[in-house]
Amino acid sequence: MPFSIALAGKGGTGKTTLAGLLIKYLVKTEKTPILAVDADSNANFNEVLGLEFTDTLGNAREEMKKGIVPGGMTKDIFMSMKLEQAVVESAGYDLIVMGQPEGQGCYCAANTLLTGFLERLTGNYPYIVMDNEAGMEHISRLTTSNVDVLLIVSDTSRRGIQAAVRINRLAKDLNIGAARSCLVINQSKDGIPEAFLNVIKDEGLELAGMIPMDDMVYDYDLNGQPTVEMPDDNKSVKAAFEIFEKIIK
Repeated sequence: MPFSIALAGKGGTGKTTLAGLLIKYLVKTEKTPILAVDADSNANFNEVLGLEFTDTLGNAREEMKKGIVPGGMTKDIFMSMKLEQAVVESAGYDLIVMGQPEGQGCYCAANTLLTGFLERLTGNYPYIVMDNEAGMEHISRLTTSNVDVLLIVSDTSRRGIQAAVRINRLAKDLNIGAARSCLVINQSKDGIPEAFLNVIKDEGLELAGMIPMDDMVYDYDLNGQPTVEMPDDNKSVKAAFEIFEKIIK
């Protein structure tokens, strides 16, 4: 079974950037191959990885539902072909983009086929990193399920911490099968306020670590540079790597 890490958190906390640094860490420590999954309907995981994608699994599902299957090709073969086309290959890892959520109508047959092919695909990778959309919708839809680590990302804002607490509670209530839930505090200027530490402690959340505010992260983003290309001695990269060493076997 692959070791899977899913990231969740309020929008703007740097969740996708951290997912990119996680890929960087896994490649550097030779924990490969990795399947990077962009489960955010507003797909941008590829940007922090410096990759381009041409198709999504959502498109395949839509085409199959609408009957856009070439003549002489079964739905199984069509879905398998579309899945292979959606995989973007890179050094040490591959990326697959889920795409837009479902529209109106019944997607049962398409989703059944898609789930089966995804399970077959994930069996080829010892590590899976899933970048989810902001908030808790992915958990309520059980997109994030049976993961080894649910990595909840927050900044030092009250809303960020509150969102992290709600995500943790919802994950427990829905019994999504996360073997371990960890909290990462990102973009910290002066450490973690004592009041927030008390909230985290009372909630029983495991605090995996803290990543400092870093101008280089913003510069890379502003200039459209993939954050995975940040130097290894950068303070954010080093802090992230220390966290990953604690939570990944």
